[in-house]
Amino acid sequence: MRAIITRHYKTLINAAEEILGWEDSPRDSGWKADVEFVGERMQERGIQFDAVYSSDLERARQTAMVHARRLGIHIIHDTPALNEVNYGKLYKKKKKWVADHYPKHKKDPDLVYPEGESFRQMQERSVNFIKSLAQRNPQQTVLIVAHAGVIRGLVSHFLGLNYADHLKHKISHRYIGDFLLEGDTCVRYDELGKPSGFVRDGVIQVPFERHAAADPAITPEAGSVPILSGRSVPGNDAH
Repeated sequence: MRAIITRHYKTLINAAEEILGWEDSPRDSGWKADVEFVGERMQERGIQFDAVYSSDLERARQTAMVHARRLGIHIIHDTPALNEVNYGKLYKKKKKWVADHYPKHKKDPDLVYPEGESFRQMQERSVNFIKSLAQRNPQQTVLIVAHAGVIRGLVSHFLGLNYADHLKHKISHRYIGDFLLEGDTCVRYDELGKPSGFVRDGVIQVPFERHAAADPAITPEAGSVPILSGRSVPGNDAH
């Protein structure tokens, strides 16, 4: 399966450098230019998509709907498995305040946020979902709209990086990750949009390639995959 993974549009809370998590926020003024950039890059590459997936958070679903309309795809499949990390009670706290009051923030992936979850838990559910999707649709090309935290977790897992070392890399709203999966293994990874912090910080070079047969087995994470819901895209006629 080929998975093209992008980030949702920029929100006012993103622009204010505040914690968002499972809550939502209105769009920032520059949101449209970012989404159009991603759409144009995918169009330039001539990528033909079979389906569109997103988290079930509004900012991701709305972004996915914009892309789906452009692609002529009528249904968005959303799932909480792709949701951003649940920061619980830290919603709308300034990121600097969180870093000052929680010294392990973005250093320890097993830190569980008050009334929320840990980055590790988020990574496990999102990785499980992608693996399950790849097993069920090995020949498809899918577009996935997710979140910065989810993207860091996926890149770290599928490229075999130490998760704790890579919790702070920047993921732009113009990021486009291109993952080619064979079974549970990512055999090729590239970036088609604005480079992520993984590339800019010199952690990886793209395109990243490896042979699935030669790669050590990656132990599947424990946990179930939530059932998807399908949503019609407003403005498109149903099949």
